[in-house]
Amino acid sequence: MSFLTVSHSTVYRYREPVGLGEHRMMFRPRESHDLRLLSSGLLITPQPAHLRWLHDPFDNSVAVATFDGTTTELSFESTLRLEHFDSTPLEYPLEDYAQTYPFKYADEDFPNLSNALADHNPSQTVAQWALQFLDPSDLTGTMKLLRAMTSGIRDQFTYARRIEKGVQTPEQTLREGQGSCRDFAVLMIAAVRSLGIAARFASGYIFSPQSSTQSSSNQSSNNMTGGGATHAWMQAYLPGAGWIDFDPTNSIIGNRNLIRVAVAWEPEHVLPLWGTYEGPPEAFIDMDVTVSVNEVAG
Repeated sequence: MSFLTVSHSTVYRYREPVGLGEHRMMFRPRESHDLRLLSSGLLITPQPAHLRWLHDPFDNSVAVATFDGTTTELSFESTLRLEHFDSTPLEYPLEDYAQTYPFKYADEDFPNLSNALADHNPSQTVAQWALQFLDPSDLTGTMKLLRAMTSGIRDQFTYARRIEKGVQTPEQTLREGQGSCRDFAVLMIAAVRSLGIAARFASGYIFSPQSSTQSSSNQSSNNMTGGGATHAWMQAYLPGAGWIDFDPTNSIIGNRNLIRVAVAWEPEHVLPLWGTYEGPPEAFIDMDVTVSVNEVAG
């Protein structure tokens, strides 16, 4: 168990006053048996005319802000204090029939997992790449397969931070040999779905025990790849164990150092912050994102 604080700052700057459209935020972590939110704060400047909260179809917590007037700068400051329980068993209690690959999900589970199994853009290239993690024999341990793929992505690809919105296709990541944390998560999701294993995208924060503060322009001081900004990984659903976290960027299995904020079938449904402004495209100057995650005394 550990007590952590999260500070997440985003600042947009404009060359001239612009009107602000609706902005949606996913900053509040998903509370569960392994995470308890102790306090939270949200400061938005300029102050929104209206701020409301809702739960999306995945039960993620979403804040929705609307604004009046114009501004040359828009900032969001989210602060969190939480209790985090490391849930990373040496052996996951899988059902007997799911211990080895391939396996078939139970009939009662399949309707709820159909979207996590659907590959809307099936790729033979990705499917072929995924086969390297199977044992030459007919059966492969399910966790052995997923562990091998998690570490394989970390070993085979180069991490490249990208602040820009959007995600590479799995084929592009394979072709270029590099990507961001969300690119690696999308690649692994496509790969495990091609093998018939249910998977979904997860977004949140990562705690680096050595050095947990850095800006979006400096990543040399952080020993956990993907720190200093929001982080992304994937989850696989395994009968008996449920949804298990797999972070191919850092070769992490389980929730160690991972703080879940939002989950969805696809990454476009869990953007940490998105919105619009009214003004010419050239009015936008830049955006700064800073995230720090620190351990504190209970």
